[in-house]
Amino acid sequence: MINVKIEKENAKYKKITILGHAMYDDYGKDIVCAAVSSIVTTTVNGILALNKNSLSYMISKKGLSIDVKNTDETTQILIGNMVSLLKELEVNYPENIEVK
Repeated sequence: MINVKIEKENAKYKKITILGHAMYDDYGKDIVCAAVSSIVTTTVNGILALNKNSLSYMISKKGLSIDVKNTDETTQILIGNMVSLLKELEVNYPENIEVK
């Protein structure tokens, strides 16, 4: 299962941690993992294109950690959109992804 942990401070997104594998299908065929990767990569790249200092991220064998450094409205809206999309995916695939 993919576990997404959302951390906020003063109602602002501060950190998102994404760990695990969806186990929906074999590696390379897993549509849930592909969807999560696409949602997160598009969001991170979009934010960094607007302001390279808005966030930092670390990729490991276990997953991905995103530190949100900028609390400006645009960054927060884009992160919020990413979280909404991940939660929508959770509704459709509750056995494969959990957002908390």
